[in-house]
Amino acid sequence: MNNFYRILIFCVLTHMSALYAGAQNDTIMETGETILSEEYRSVYSPGALRFGDRRIVSRVTLPDSVDVVRHQKKNFWRAGAETVGFNIGLWAFDRYVLKGHYAYISWNTIKENFRHGFEWDDDHLHTNMFDHPYNGSLFFNAGRSNGFNFWQSELFAIGGSAMWEMFMECEYPSTNDIIATPIGGAAIGEVLYRTSDMITDDRATGGERFGREFAAFLVNPMRGLTRIVTGDAWKKRTTSGRRFGIPPISVDVSLGGRCLIPMNNGGGTKVGAVADIDIEYGDRYAEDAKAPYDWFAFFLELQAVKTQPVLSRVEIVGRLLSKEILDKKNLNVSVGMYQHFDFFDSDTIKRVDRPNKLSPCVVPYKFGTPASLGAGTMARYQPTTGVVLNGFVHVNAVILGGILTDFYRDYHRNYNWGSGFSVKAGLNCSLFNGRLLMDIKDQFYKLYTWHGYDPYYDWSLTPEGSPVNIQGDGSNSGFNHFQVRVGYRLLERLYLSGQINLYTRTTNYDFSVYNGSYTYFPRIESKQMNFQLMLTYKI
Repeated sequence: MNNFYRILIFCVLTHMSALYAGAQNDTIMETGETILSEEYRSVYSPGALRFGDRRIVSRVTLPDSVDVVRHQKKNFWRAGAETVGFNIGLWAFDRYVLKGHYAYISWNTIKENFRHGFEWDDDHLHTNMFDHPYNGSLFFNAGRSNGFNFWQSELFAIGGSAMWEMFMECEYPSTNDIIATPIGGAAIGEVLYRTSDMITDDRATGGERFGREFAAFLVNPMRGLTRIVTGDAWKKRTTSGRRFGIPPISVDVSLGGRCLIPMNNGGGTKVGAVADIDIEYGDRYAEDAKAPYDWFAFFLELQAVKTQPVLSRVEIVGRLLSKEILDKKNLNVSVGMYQHFDFFDSDTIKRVDRPNKLSPCVVPYKFGTPASLGAGTMARYQPTTGVVLNGFVHVNAVILGGILTDFYRDYHRNYNWGSGFSVKAGLNCSLFNGRLLMDIKDQFYKLYTWHGYDPYYDWSLTPEGSPVNIQGDGSNSGFNHFQVRVGYRLLERLYLSGQINLYTRTTNYDFSVYNGSYTYFPRIESKQMNFQLMLTYKI
């Protein structure tokens, strides 16, 4: 199922860009149209849409007030039934098709879950950092697709996650899952909800209507299911049926080659293909934004490199609220609160056998922050007609994150859980009326293990034997991603892009190591650089 999720998201996001072009027949409504909720106001501030340096996929279209009213009608019982039904269906698949040991539940396993309580689990990093948040997005969209707003839908994500942890598995409930699933699920869920909203069009008929409904179902299965149950999937209307109309949206699709170079162990360079999808939704400089995710940025990276995971990177930044503090002819500055979701994955580049020497792990990095939020500022400066500069700075609290460790190994886990902070900054430049594009950014994360253990302790002396219910090694870790990208326009929408990425993981361990001469506390650094050459098409 993990590979299914990856392939599904790739296919859908690649396919949906073509569907956006079909929305260009929409007509722009008057700004005086009645908008009934705060979540519709901030996206469409009259005269305040400043995205002239972006290539917008479709004309900006306000939602129809009739559609707004219809989407505000809440149905708790249907949302609850979809949440419970999904959990039961997933359990049945695990139990009768996959025959997973964890799916053999009974009243005794349920009682034991309540008696024992929560503990940290040992699943793969991609399972905990991406797959579980994706499942959370389905719970979230059970509420979102039945009239509930962003914050109310989060309660369905919490409820669905709690039901699964306490009732649907014979493994003890997971501390990390009850945090990552609903919070990360809200980030992924709102992105998929708003994407599916743009794909649907209740005015369409025939093959176009089927294609739109099918694509929307793939993007957002819970909304697709709700539309089938209510009959909206085939009901023809005089309005589009979209909850948010068509906001300003930009979609860049890149395809090319990549070269991975480890910088610690030497050699082991890998070469393969890479594909990126970069989406920006909404107006980042809206005057007064109070609706979550009326602006968001989404980035997805997939690769075909030997020994490397297909899904290598996912980043989401969603605005929760913001206020424009400066609005000049050539300068805009806004401050606000943002939610962040980050996932970086890699695997072995070269195997190194150094039994008598501590060295960087042969896997350079694994990292994820499914639960992170903080404050940020964004600024746009246009000194001349052909030059536009956009910059940002974000400072975030990482509620829960995970990062690769060089020591802890238990079942599928080779990473430490922790909390901490992150600082992100970047600047992109559009020069010569968009002929030359330059982008530079740096993202630094710091994670601290809450409850770690010393790998040299003799755990046979404890009643439990091996360590249980811990976050991994006692440590504090830093992860830094530095990126430089330059693009040159070959044709009207086609760019030749070159990119350099540097990933650095540094971990300071709390336990001591004796190397035969003296005792010290390990500090291990692992670096990987990659070069990419791609063709980028702006949809």
